[in-house]
Parts: sequence; structure tokens; C-alpha cells
Amino acid sequence: MNTGEPGLTTISRTVVALARDAVHTVERVVSGDSHRRTARENAWEAVCADRARAERQAELRRLVAALAGPAPHRETTVRTGPGSGDRIG
Repeated sequence: MNTGEPGLTTISRTVVALARDAVHTVERVVSGDSHRRTARENAWEAVCADRARAERQAELRRLVAALAGPAPHRETTVRTGPGSGDRIG
């Protein structure tokens, strides 16, 4: 049932391709031809982001463990007789 008109998929791919070309052109103009991002730079940035995320998760786990841990030891007072606020009788 092909009517010869471009479908939604074709239009979407065209828009994505144009956007990619526009971003590439802007990056080249802004940063110059000498400095374009490489796969190595992207990979290193991803590694650094993963390490930072792992550090934040570890810190959060430490905080949760500290909060969920046993309460600090408190001395309890043992009452041996009526206190000043207790009713007698």
C-alpha cells in the first residue's frame, strides 16, 4: 500500500539527519576543526561519570547504614520509688 508519499519514518529520519548535520556544523564552527570530540574523549568522560556516580552511591550507602545502625548507648534511669510527678494512692 505504498502511495509514493513519504511516511512518518522517512520524515523522522530526515529530521534526525538534518539535526545531526546541524550539530556537527555548530560544533565545528564553535570549537574549530582542530578540536572535535573523539570516541576516546567520550569514553573517558563516561568512565569519570560512572566513577562519580559510584562514589555518590557509596556515600549514600554509608549514610543509610549510619542512620539505620544501632542507636548510641544511652543510660537508662531505673526508678526505685515514686517520682515527683507520680500520683500516690
